[in-house]
Amino acid sequence: MPRKHRVRLGEPHRQQLRALIRTGRAAAQTLTHARILLKADAGQTDNQIAAAVEVSARTVWRVRRRWAEHGIQAALHRQPQPPRPQQRRLDGAGEAHLIALACSAPPEGRASWTLQLLAERLVGWHCAERLSDETVRRVLKKKRTEAVAQTPVVHPAREQRRVCLAHGGRPGGLPASR
Repeated sequence: MPRKHRVRLGEPHRQQLRALIRTGRAAAQTLTHARILLKADAGQTDNQIAAAVEVSARTVWRVRRRWAEHGIQAALHRQPQPPRPQQRRLDGAGEAHLIALACSAPPEGRASWTLQLLAERLVGWHCAERLSDETVRRVLKKKRTEAVAQTPVVHPAREQRRVCLAHGGRPGGLPASR
């Protein structure tokens, strides 16, 4: 079966790839792709190349395709991924609700708020669709308000939790939740 993306390198490209491999001063992925191109130019099958270079046959196919469509630099180096927008779980109003809740008295039967309790309460109030305790921790840390730092908010899996005060200092260990 004829290959759709046949690799035929010129002598300058072969020398460039051999020099790149010989020096070994490039990223491992770049060196692997250079080896794939040289073996594809020598006429080896995708499965032979994959076994020799210890990658999947699909990787060999992708490198050959990028070489055929975009040239040698695209085949050697991955295109940088576009930045992905961070989806905020809590908007400004949700953060305000969280801070107000963390500063309030803990629920009956509890000595203090836990991160999980705060997250569950905010989801119950429809401030967020879903919310993890890590998101709650990040928001509380980001705000660094004096009121939040004075209210014990702890992670139940740890004995002590440190919270920064508004001036950047530490209030000391907080007691574990009961």
